[in-house]
Amino acid sequence: MEQSMTNATTSKAANDTVKRGLKTRHVSMIALGGCIGTGLFVASGSAISTAGPGGALVAYIGMGLMVYFLMTSLGEMATNMPISGSFAAYSAKYVDPALGFAMGWNYWFNWAITVAVDISTAALVMKFWLPGVPGWIWSLIALLLIVTINAFSVQAFGETEFWMSLIKVVTIFVFLAVGLLTIVGIMGGKGPGLSNFTYKQAPFVGGFPAILSVFVVAGFSFQGTELVGITAGESEDPSHSVPKAIKEVFWRIILFYILAIFVIAAVLPYTSKDLLGSSASDVAISPFTLVFRRAGLAAAASVMNAVILTSVISAANSGMYASTRMLYSLAKEGYAPHFLERTGKNGIPYFSLIATTIVAALTFVSSIAGPQIYMWLVAASGLTGFIAWVGIALSHFRFRRAFIKQGHQLSELKYHAKWFPIGPLLALILCIAVIIGQDPQSLFTGNWEQVLVTYMSVPLVLVLYFGYKLKKHTKLIPLDKVDVSPVHKDGTLKDDAAAEKN
Repeated sequence: MEQSMTNATTSKAANDTVKRGLKTRHVSMIALGGCIGTGLFVASGSAISTAGPGGALVAYIGMGLMVYFLMTSLGEMATNMPISGSFAAYSAKYVDPALGFAMGWNYWFNWAITVAVDISTAALVMKFWLPGVPGWIWSLIALLLIVTINAFSVQAFGETEFWMSLIKVVTIFVFLAVGLLTIVGIMGGKGPGLSNFTYKQAPFVGGFPAILSVFVVAGFSFQGTELVGITAGESEDPSHSVPKAIKEVFWRIILFYILAIFVIAAVLPYTSKDLLGSSASDVAISPFTLVFRRAGLAAAASVMNAVILTSVISAANSGMYASTRMLYSLAKEGYAPHFLERTGKNGIPYFSLIATTIVAALTFVSSIAGPQIYMWLVAASGLTGFIAWVGIALSHFRFRRAFIKQGHQLSELKYHAKWFPIGPLLALILCIAVIIGQDPQSLFTGNWEQVLVTYMSVPLVLVLYFGYKLKKHTKLIPLDKVDVSPVHKDGTLKDDAAAEKN
């Protein structure tokens, strides 16, 4: 009898735990691919048009540094406690359970909505080649594809993301090579050199307000880097793969974004109307397409459309993974129904995957049946990424202070963020500035309808936070009571032990 109970407990633990199947190369490429998409391939042109080449470079460098600090903050916590749903769990453990509840549900909602946006975008991209086919067919195919990938195993997800991210990376390298050859005149006729950097009002156009607005655009471009924290819970060796991913991704992002913007700004003057595109449907005037055409590559638009399609599918795939794991984590922490933490033999939390797919599908249907509802849903998820970054900065600040206050040494950490407390504090201030900077004009003029549409994510998070706080009577955890230990005495990770206990 006792033996059968033990077997039942073991079986249940196995069915409630994700598997550590992501290799280091998967983690690195997932983090890298998460922030390389239409923001770089299309919207980077509008950034140059708004603030000039110099302003765009300053904004992207500034945002890149902020993202670096956030990544190192997340890396320190993720290597100490590598669990799925990472930063929501950290908010609960290091700050206040109510904050973890709000962060987790907010992040899940954001990615579930984003999946719907991405499959809609996939249909727009396909219209470039097959304009006569109804868009909903392509969206349905895209949704079925990403659900299938996420249902197989975490290795299948990781491998898919690895190759799709590699396509984007190769495209950027080819673009940089072609662009530099065009600048010096080896390809595409007489080279412009650096003349466009001093053309008319360049390099800085519009002053500080223009740079701030591009800072906001850059922030959206870098969204997704926090995925490295989500993957830590299923990484084979998080203490090695997470720090490696953080170091590699930061330098690659800076290299790709800064060099790409430099090339675009050198080849095309900031006054060009072709730089105004900002969505995947603008592939014909994507800065990448234009530079390739300038170099004499006739099939540039079709090639870039294929790359952008890959980016959109990759974003939807990552979104499905992130939202599924966040919902799974919420269930394990007791913030969502317990059946959502159940996993199959392959470690996939199927109920969380099904729930996320239903929400994404309903959101997509609303884009057809009720455009107004769809607009509100998208608006409600707009600032969620920045709010998640605020949570990461707060959690790390509290974690490190508690770690030191309780007598621990930094040498005990497998990876520790440099520049503490400057890093998390700077990230916190800049994130709040970017959130406010979304639409300051509407705030100052009292256009409350537009304010509500733009800033809807903020009151939603506050409702979740204070609602849970009032119901459960939670309080800010004192620093000497914060549990900063990475593992239990028996050597098991906390999330694994919790599964066994249940």
